Amino acid sequence: MTPPCFALIMAGGRGTRFWPASRAHYPKQLLKILSRKSLIRETAERVIPLAGRRRTFVVTVHEHARAVRRELGFIPKSNCITEPVGRNTAPCIGLAALELATLDSNAVMIVLPADHWISDVRAFRETLKAGLAIAGQHRDAAVTIGIRPNYPETGYGYIIRGKPLRQSEGPAAFHVRGFKEKPPAAEAARLVRSGSLWNSGIFFWRVETILSLLEEFSPRIFRSLEKIADIMRRMNLRRSNASLRAAVARQYGKLPNLSVDHAVMEKAAATGRVLTLEGNFGWSDVGSWAALHQLLPRNAEGNAGVGKWLTLDACDCLIYSPARLAVVLGLRQAVVIDTPDALLVGDLKRSQDLRAVVAQLEREGYNHLL
Repeated sequence: MTPPCFALIMAGGRGTRFWPASRAHYPKQLLKILSRKSLIRETAERVIPLAGRRRTFVVTVHEHARAVRRELGFIPKSNCITEPVGRNTAPCIGLAALELATLDSNAVMIVLPADHWISDVRAFRETLKAGLAIAGQHRDAAVTIGIRPNYPETGYGYIIRGKPLRQSEGPAAFHVRGFKEKPPAAEAARLVRSGSLWNSGIFFWRVETILSLLEEFSPRIFRSLEKIADIMRRMNLRRSNASLRAAVARQYGKLPNLSVDHAVMEKAAATGRVLTLEGNFGWSDVGSWAALHQLLPRNAEGNAGVGKWLTLDACDCLIYSPARLAVVLGLRQAVVIDTPDALLVGDLKRSQDLRAVVAQLEREGYNHLL
């Protein structure tokens, strides 16, 4: 039996590796790059059959809140929890857990990023059901989903598997011995050979469990959350007045910029309180234009695109041009991204370097294009 649950979609990132299509005011999760729906809408529609519309929440930053509410108009507007300032996943999850604790502290939270892609939705939901069941049974544990690697990716984190978890059915599950964040190539190859899994960034835990884990392993975060909880006794983050929001913002701004992996998961794994499910449902974090190229249908020459495009004597290129025709002539492994006010032409293999491009634009005073 599936325990009562909430779904929490994390939608706070800027997606700088998808510049110039992704901007500070219009981040990656709002892009329609793999279907006619945005990534965040696809994410919500995948999880709503399990949690229900009224128990599906999204946490985002203030500048994206209006666009996110508009994109997810099928869930209550009040289910959009707004971070006063952008922080990493540990503060974001802690803030949302405070809100959900006022509704049902025993329920299991499914926590998932807004901007990932799943090709086998049915298998994905079956894995989520298994994760909910395990988190419900192992009440003090954190549960995550690992993806079996098909190559030694250096841009992903890895979950180091331990002993199998005894269970009668469902995906294979394991105790977690540890985590490794974005290893160099040789170590990534060793991790793949040893059976380690890619870290999907999808988590399950009871609401009160994640707050307890934060208290134990990240007391600085928890102390600030306690102060915010005291403020929230006079309000909630979905409906509040300006002065109380300002009080929350002052406390939230003091929180360290820590991922939940560093703040909780790595430390909890050392005490035997992290479990992982092996997921097999066609997962990608869509982390770059090069990753998108691998996910889109390609023509005989290996070219793929979104929008209006044409290639001649070109191969293995990615073209994004939703507004007008883009023609690519004689290029190999190129990325061409055309937007109304900025054009990117580059080496597709270097699309991970767009963070450096964004930083350079900021230094050169092109802030209006970020």
